Amino acid sequence: MSRLTDILALQKRAARSAPSTVAARIGKLRALRTQLERYQDVFADAVSADFGGRPHFESRLIEVIGTLWVLDHARRNVRQWMKPERRSPQALFAGPNSLKVTYQPKGVVGIVAPWNMPLYLSIGPLVTALAAGNRAMIKLPEDTPRANAVIKQLLSESFPEDEVAVFGEELLDPSEFTALPFDHMIFTGSPRVGRIVMADAAKNLVPVTLELGGKSPAIVAPDYDVDDAALRITHGKAAMSGQICVAPDYALVPEAKVPQFVAQVQASFQRFFPDGTEGREEYCSLINDRHTDRIRAMLEDAREKGGTVTPCAPWESGNRVPLHIVTGVTPDMQVAREEVFGPILPVVSYQNFDEAVAFVADQPSPLALYLFSTDSASRDRVLAETRSGGVTINDWGWHVVNAAVPFGGVGNSGFGSYHGVEGFRELSNPRPIFTRATIFPTQMMYPPLNKGPRGLFQRFWLNRYSKQPDARLGGTRYGEPLERSDD
Repeated sequence: MSRLTDILALQKRAARSAPSTVAARIGKLRALRTQLERYQDVFADAVSADFGGRPHFESRLIEVIGTLWVLDHARRNVRQWMKPERRSPQALFAGPNSLKVTYQPKGVVGIVAPWNMPLYLSIGPLVTALAAGNRAMIKLPEDTPRANAVIKQLLSESFPEDEVAVFGEELLDPSEFTALPFDHMIFTGSPRVGRIVMADAAKNLVPVTLELGGKSPAIVAPDYDVDDAALRITHGKAAMSGQICVAPDYALVPEAKVPQFVAQVQASFQRFFPDGTEGREEYCSLINDRHTDRIRAMLEDAREKGGTVTPCAPWESGNRVPLHIVTGVTPDMQVAREEVFGPILPVVSYQNFDEAVAFVADQPSPLALYLFSTDSASRDRVLAETRSGGVTINDWGWHVVNAAVPFGGVGNSGFGSYHGVEGFRELSNPRPIFTRATIFPTQMMYPPLNKGPRGLFQRFWLNRYSKQPDARLGGTRYGEPLERSDD
């Protein structure tokens, strides 16, 4: 047996032998919080080294503080989440009987984290798994070995391997992990890899939560101030150089306002980074040369197909790539077909709002949708006619950091969710429990049918819910022959 299967077997045995109490769960969450606070600077240093430069402010705000918010919300609410929920029995069973739903831990949760947020997207799901009373095995990404080492140390100091086990770049074949018979698996990554993970999970009928990103649109409605929209969309693209799954992927802007929007995006970027990006500690580097080459290829493809590329700062080489705006976007461009996941902002113009709403509705459902509008009718229409994992209105991304709501996609951007009570339930087995009071006569429904008082009782309930059978079909109605119609 491999080490992976040994650890999984160990955790499954431990899960069966040690039921998780509310006190134990809260204790684990408190211990995890202490470790996050202790290691936040160490982690920020490590992940910056992995990226070749990533701002400490972004690492601490997005990854550490974002995770702490999720953790604190779970810690404050897990006692309430764990309480059995009383439900109303069917009328037939009303009276002294009881019906409730309890939330039982699933067992062992497998968590696969991506390179862009190795801490937030590993420990965030771990928080929900622990709150739901589960144990967890975590697969960290190959591209962040230094951050992986910190996360491993952070967790190993508080959790034995039969509770939380962490694996990283030492796994040469990630499918070894995703093919394990977990009780649930959470994967964050691309739709292409998500299909592979889902196929692996299907071999063992493992339920999965997939968070897959996608082309999240930012719709600038005609009524909204273009300068303000440009400022906020630029911030969404500049944060971690767009290497965030909920970053605005492209902007939809009224055709007449595109020049003003482009100029304001440039001005906003230069306001954030007045001396450019090269060598700036405040600006995040792309993760590696391969990703930089991909972004460069997207820009070249856009130029070759007639698009106009407007850089927001000088760039000739290196992985600190400034934001580039692409206008004149056509459907055959890579920036129109693929998730950008980097510092490129395609701008799609529209002539009327109907066209903008239809454009978004016709695309695969994104992980996030951003609408800039103060008009309630426009808001209601976009919300009614489009689908997405989440929505922020008049800004970007902030729905994700609110820990009381679920986080996840829909359709092509994934399914299932974690965070909040929905995440707790996602990683729990909802177990209905019906308790018959010993005086309650369920034997009134036993055979034989239509005999004495029991028959009257049976006919009353069956007739109450059943449609009169058609006599032309023949047969009997509760033991009574039916007369066949000659019509």
